[in-house]
Amino acid sequence: MLETIAPLLALSGGQKIGLLAFGVAFIAFALTSSFVLPARNPSFPGKHVGWYVVVVACFFVAMLAAVLTLGREKKEEAKAATPPTTTAPGKPPSGGGGGGSAVKGDPAAGKQVFTSAGCTGCHTLKAAGSTGTVGPNLDQLKPAEATVVHQVEVGGGPMPAFKGTLSATQIQNVAAFVYTSTH
Repeated sequence: MLETIAPLLALSGGQKIGLLAFGVAFIAFALTSSFVLPARNPSFPGKHVGWYVVVVACFFVAMLAAVLTLGREKKEEAKAATPPTTTAPGKPPSGGGGGGSAVKGDPAAGKQVFTSAGCTGCHTLKAAGSTGTVGPNLDQLKPAEATVVHQVEVGGGPMPAFKGTLSATQIQNVAAFVYTSTH
């Protein structure tokens, strides 16, 4: 289920508020049209059915436009999620076909941290032999290395923050492992 709401969690506060406002307006209109207006005027919409259809169409188009515009990630956020291009000395990229992109951490050490820190219980990741369903399927998500670092540090949703539990090196190694395993 988390996979279905993960895109919503990635939206900014303003985007969530905008979508919520449009959703509330749409629901209020629907409830008013269904219960309040027919109770006050049993022949609703009566001779004004044409205007009612126009208003319904406008609400429908406005809600679709809100989802398409407010539900889109900002371009700056997408750029920030691109993988870093530097590598630690003596640590060439390895694993799942990184395509020449260098990583900051040690993927082999990251695999050990991934399995020992309990990540396998929540995430599906073929390279780790895990099939967890609480967190997102990392093979499908294919997160950028920087995104993994951020998520592991601060957590989110049901995922706890590991900044106080894992060292910065361990977190970077896990990110390198996940990134190289999925790209």
